[in-house]
Amino acid sequence: MLECVSLKKKITYVGYTSNLYNRINLHNKGKGAKFTRGKKWRLIYKKKFMSKGKAMSYEYLLKKNKIKRLEIFKKYKI
Repeated sequence: MLECVSLKKKITYVGYTSNLYNRINLHNKGKGAKFTRGKKWRLIYKKKFMSKGKAMSYEYLLKKNKIKRLEIFKKYKI
């Protein structure tokens, strides 16, 4: 989970990747997902999975469950 640091409004982004730090750099350079362009991001939560399918399932859960995202945000925010 990434947190937007360039806006005052609290915004998070959830995604999956096999190269986490490269993906964050792409987002911060404006080359990542359309939603992330033009904003600066920092990592606040990560979880490792043994398969892409399990990672995608967890990503889907977090994207649909705003309460779970908020719990994670509050627990792991720096």
